[in-house]
Amino acid sequence: MASDVRIGISGWTYKPWRGAFYPPGLARNKELAYAASVFRSIEINGTFYCMQRPDSFAQWAADTPDDFIFAVKGPRYLTHMLKLRNAKAPLGNFFASGVLRLGGKLGPILWQFPPNFRFNAEKLEAFFALLPRDTDQAAECGRQHDHRLKARAWLQGDRRRRIRHAMEIRHESFRDPAFIALLRKHGIALVCADTVDWPLLMDITADFVYVRLHGSTELYKSAYSRPALERWAARVAAWRDGESMTDGHFICARKPKRRPRDVFLYFDNTDKLQAPRDALSLMRRLGQA
Repeated sequence: MASDVRIGISGWTYKPWRGAFYPPGLARNKELAYAASVFRSIEINGTFYCMQRPDSFAQWAADTPDDFIFAVKGPRYLTHMLKLRNAKAPLGNFFASGVLRLGGKLGPILWQFPPNFRFNAEKLEAFFALLPRDTDQAAECGRQHDHRLKARAWLQGDRRRRIRHAMEIRHESFRDPAFIALLRKHGIALVCADTVDWPLLMDITADFVYVRLHGSTELYKSAYSRPALERWAARVAAWRDGESMTDGHFICARKPKRRPRDVFLYFDNTDKLQAPRDALSLMRRLGQA
């Protein structure tokens, strides 16, 4: 089966984009539909900041084309506040909140960790064991929700579908071969996160690749130059085609089996309208626009 490359943006509700990326006068409730007509995938940011409701997920699914995929950010309550302690109920709240209403548009779940979260193999092993790997398991996980759930639990999917997970780290302690081995054991993708502040690591740890481009010189703001975009296009093409990708920073000397992989890449340099422009530019270099 051919691999799938989806280039997109992180979020879609940004005031500076109105009248620039979005046409003048476009209603705010039409912004997702417009963005989804340009990009084949978008990260949902709202799930990171607070618990959503099933009707919101249903509306997002209805506003996007049939062949569209959402990446969904896991809640910061779990990763930043609890730091994975007592994770079962909060994880249940997340999966009961309506995530399954995305149906076939549910893509990878992104777990973003704070800069002060250090590598702890035991803690991560326990968390990874809780993560559902398909929608049936996600429904079962959702049944573990507690009283903090905002609305009635949504625990049904249209059919059994696979669920992928990706982990973004922001602390130097993760430059450890044991961390890469742990991700590979559980089939969780290491997010390749490009930023001036955090480790840029490119070890392949799953059957897909997840990339977040935050702005390599100024966090969330700086645009990507033509040479930088060409470099990223070459990396994406190598991952897509199953070729050896050596242009990067790696922790583990042992390379995974060479095979084509799906690639999800999101521009998070959302200030000053950089993300849509850079995403479109990268798509053109990959023959997608």
